[in-house]
Amino acid sequence: MKANPAELRSLIREGVWDKPTTGLVPGYVQANLVMLPRDEAFDFLLFCVRNPKPCPILDVLEPGQAEPAIARGADLRTDLPKYRVYERGVLKSEVTDVTPLFHEGMVSFLLGCSFPFEAAMLAAGLPVRNMEEGKNVSMYITNRPCAPAGPFSCPMVVSMRPMTPEQAIRAVQVTTRFHLTHGAPVHIGSPETLGIKDLNRPEFGDPVTIRPGEIPVFWACGVTSTLAALSAKLPLVITHSPGHMFVSALKDEHLTIL
Repeated sequence: MKANPAELRSLIREGVWDKPTTGLVPGYVQANLVMLPRDEAFDFLLFCVRNPKPCPILDVLEPGQAEPAIARGADLRTDLPKYRVYERGVLKSEVTDVTPLFHEGMVSFLLGCSFPFEAAMLAAGLPVRNMEEGKNVSMYITNRPCAPAGPFSCPMVVSMRPMTPEQAIRAVQVTTRFHLTHGAPVHIGSPETLGIKDLNRPEFGDPVTIRPGEIPVFWACGVTSTLAALSAKLPLVITHSPGHMFVSALKDEHLTIL
């Protein structure tokens, strides 16, 4: 799709686009979304600060606000392709507009997503299998606990991209500088070390082909923030649907370490 971030958000708002945002508008930062009540917002912010690798903070809005600083003119209630609505930690619905549910006591968090560094990987000649196969990235719940904060606690979620060992070394070099979109991999090879029993059965996203001679490479994943938000079993939590991200007006290079 050839569109700038504002044009894509307009298409999403109008219901023209409701699919994952992987590979769309390359060069611009995409973000995970979590909306929750203001009474728990500080503890959730503390959770993100304590776990910056899976939950890098891009923007936090005032209660009741829906226009983020990283995309003026946008509306977080309508500008993501798909949302998930949870009550007491239980998924109740998946919708394309949360305006009827959003209220003045809701605080919105935008957290870094790995999609931006995929463009850098492609530019470096590295494979991004989920994009090659037209799938959502594979995501797995690991056995690595995050540092808790208040009522929020959960294990880390990782995303996986297969490649050869030589390519994995290059991927570390390419992605390290993207510190606010998860940075370098957290683990390479041996999925069992992370408690992952079957790469063909990700908890989120789609399985992808792992070719002979390739190994799985794992990055911290922003879906960790969703697990954390659900762990508190709050009356209402709204998140993006996995892979259906918020596309901001920030360019990737704005968030890199030079």
